[in-house]
Amino acid sequence: MATPNHSESPSFQQQGRLLCHCEGHCPPPALSEGLPNNTCLARVGAKCFSAVEEVYDLEAGRLVAERTYGCLPPDHMSGLLQCQGHLVPHLNPTSIACCADENYCNRHLQPTYTPTPLHEAQRRRRCTPAGFWHGPDHVFGLFVILIALAFLRYKKREDKRQKYMLTARSDPDGFTHSHPGTLNDLIEQSSGSGSGLPLLVQRTIAKQIQMERSIGKGRYGEVWLAKWRGENVAVKVFFTTDEASWFRETEIYQTVLMRHENILGFIAADIKGTGGWTQMLLITDYYENGSLYDFLAHNTLDVEQMLRICHSALCGICHLHTEIHGTRGKPAIAHRDIKTRNILVKLDGTCVIADFGLAVRYDSEKNEIDIGAPNPRVGTIRYMAPEGLDQSLNTSLFSSFLHADMYSVGLMLWEVGRRTMTGEKRMVCDESQLPYYDFVNPDPSFDEMLNAVCSKQIRPALPHRWQTSPALSGLSKVMVECWHGTPSARLSSLRVKKTLTNLLMNELPPASIKMI
Repeated sequence: MATPNHSESPSFQQQGRLLCHCEGHCPPPALSEGLPNNTCLARVGAKCFSAVEEVYDLEAGRLVAERTYGCLPPDHMSGLLQCQGHLVPHLNPTSIACCADENYCNRHLQPTYTPTPLHEAQRRRRCTPAGFWHGPDHVFGLFVILIALAFLRYKKREDKRQKYMLTARSDPDGFTHSHPGTLNDLIEQSSGSGSGLPLLVQRTIAKQIQMERSIGKGRYGEVWLAKWRGENVAVKVFFTTDEASWFRETEIYQTVLMRHENILGFIAADIKGTGGWTQMLLITDYYENGSLYDFLAHNTLDVEQMLRICHSALCGICHLHTEIHGTRGKPAIAHRDIKTRNILVKLDGTCVIADFGLAVRYDSEKNEIDIGAPNPRVGTIRYMAPEGLDQSLNTSLFSSFLHADMYSVGLMLWEVGRRTMTGEKRMVCDESQLPYYDFVNPDPSFDEMLNAVCSKQIRPALPHRWQTSPALSGLSKVMVECWHGTPSARLSSLRVKKTLTNLLMNELPPASIKMI
């Protein structure tokens, strides 16, 4: 089919600007409005390009060539350097060709590269789900035993992968509604360390996602609903000015043994973009109920639902706070920004903890606190503990961060309690509100919160109706101890989790009690 020529159309007559074919490096929809599909408009003095890179193909189980097309920035903005990029050594073999002859001239460019040698490709396979370890032959007997164990483990994973691939091929539309665990299957084939997928696989997934619609915006980025092979995923796109937060959150998700049923499931992270735009992506599980804040605004709860939400949230926080010792143990982690907007609700009514851009890690063996790169974010002022507001928090003690988390937990429990129905003849509840809504402005300043929380020592009011419910009465006692003015007097996440477990088991009928 002949390439369409839009150069004669008035809307595309831009002096010195080319129309280029784009694939894999197309600009966001807002920057390509009015252009044909798979087309980008180069800037003045810029060229079209075609690039080829060697990537790992999950289905084929081998390294393959992936071709991309798009527009480069002008020569004075590093376009010339990018056209020579293949002359610089890269982790993966790559090559690029540029042209400026005519519109869509890059359609016919076919740059080539030198494939990775066989021995190097085999070494890289160790980083993929389908690979297995080829250890050094120090002691022949031990070597044979280790290879046998590795092969058995590899065979089990390969059987799962083949089953998954067969299922995917049997669905002509690429959807797998009847088998919703395909991403889970892929994660199960990874190292088993609980630290996420191999980086090469993450990059492959990031390139294959299809953005659908924006589902939320914040000060630090935008969240999109996207699809990967028919499965819904959430993609958090960070602003370029908040690279530190993207890097920190990705780093925390890659922590060994981080995966937990009440921690937002991490899938992949990648940086995409050419020229004047860059996208820093964080791909996670998607939950259609959204944040706990939105869920409470549109739903009321019975006592059992309230306890399930609170208990599951504390299970996630307790997992974060707990250090797991071992050869590859998990450090203790403080969240530092716990609030209902950073907790997501699953379809089964339980919760997961999200947003780790401010998290702090602690290694007790080395007695080191890992705060990460300098970041201007200090958490959400409304949920900030008194010692954070008056700047008396001791950052040299990791326990100080845990105590501050528990203050925020108390406020979160208060928000959930307000939406819980009570009463005998007529069930009632309170409207959804943020903590201190009746004492400070909707967007409070630092000084406002300092005056209310520290100077006046105000805490959220506990409705009298809560005393008529044993569960809410017990929950109110937990809140009071969590937002205590003295940090060391606050309950630990484990103590709160155990209290909520007891309240939940007392509320459930005997026939439905399971291991909690």
